[in-house]
Amino acid sequence: MAERYVGLAEVKAMLGAESGNRELGTAQRSALEHSQSMVYLSVDDVRALVAELKALAFVTDFAAYKIGDILPKYPEDVRAIFSKERVNLSADNIKQIIEIVGKYL
Repeated sequence: MAERYVGLAEVKAMLGAESGNRELGTAQRSALEHSQSMVYLSVDDVRALVAELKALAFVTDFAAYKIGDILPKYPEDVRAIFSKERVNLSADNIKQIIEIVGKYL
């Protein structure tokens, strides 16, 4: 099976469905609890948000999913997400990201 990024909303959905079928391990229960407390968007909304972000040339898959999980509202939050990326974000790039995220909040 190929590796791919998933957002917290998808983790919540997958672990929630699996918890109905079997007993989850400690790490899985912890991940489910974390996702339940941190997820504000549906899986479909996160997928749409990520797709819109990935259309921007400077946004990697990793960054798109991280933005979908964190839903940054401030430039400092966007800069923190991109701190390890080899991308120099302009003020316009940051504004684009915040505007896209704002459509889903």
